[in-house]
Amino acid sequence: MSNFWRNKKVFITGHTGFKGSWLCLWFHSLGARITGYALEPPTDPNLYDLCAVGEVVDSVRADIRDRETLEQTLRRARPEIVIHLAALPIVRESYRVPAETFSTNVMGTVNVLEAARHCAGVKAIVNVTTDKVYENKVRGKRYVEGDSLGGHDPYSSSKVCSELIAQAYRRSYGQSVATARAGNVIGGGDWAADRLVPDFVRSILKGKKLVIRNPKAVRPWQHVLEPLAGYLLLAEKLYRSGAQYAGAWNFGPDKEGARSVEWVIKKLCRGWGEGSGYKIGTGKQLHEAAYLM
Repeated sequence: MSNFWRNKKVFITGHTGFKGSWLCLWFHSLGARITGYALEPPTDPNLYDLCAVGEVVDSVRADIRDRETLEQTLRRARPEIVIHLAALPIVRESYRVPAETFSTNVMGTVNVLEAARHCAGVKAIVNVTTDKVYENKVRGKRYVEGDSLGGHDPYSSSKVCSELIAQAYRRSYGQSVATARAGNVIGGGDWAADRLVPDFVRSILKGKKLVIRNPKAVRPWQHVLEPLAGYLLLAEKLYRSGAQYAGAWNFGPDKEGARSVEWVIKKLCRGWGEGSGYKIGTGKQLHEAAYLM
């Protein structure tokens, strides 16, 4: 993999975020030449600043919805590979700002693919969506790429739209674009709100017990480097073989890796020891899938 990526020109949207920062560091270690396009880091503190990611990336701070600036930046960077990560990624936040969620996640995808379509030299595009794009039937089985899509909340729905946009550009213009479906990613450098592990640590530091909304909800937990390894491999396959790998791909753990929220919290409590704890929330909660794998 390292020989393939050496001196490859890579364009990453959302490079200031949690996964984006990790991906930039990985690409840098492989010798790639990276251009990043994103808003300011979404949290303070953040992995991007703490690891000085800006020192290894040609960083442009702009909104993915600004199509003109995006097209100018892409033409100037002249990338061979595009990784589209920029998004509003939190389910609960999407309930609060649905219009912004759709404009960012839907038109942002259109803008990236349209800019790439007019940029000579782009050979592969990986559009990162989510494992929440499936029509969730709480069936106790793993979802596969051919299962029907459907989103209950604004975030999931917006990512379904992103999937369909990628499909349309692939079929209409022959773009070598694939979608990567992963979720429930954990790992160092994540300070986002409404994420289980960061919320757990924050509650302890405040001397409080974390309130769990849906303790029995099952999710396919995975460390951040696992799906990123998948994105790297998928991008390389697209670059080398094109249409054979253009399509949708799931990235997640095996069946044993799917655990309930309460299982994860109990494990965290055992690891932390004194001062940790949690309690079950009461009252009406926003809809979230009960089972996802």
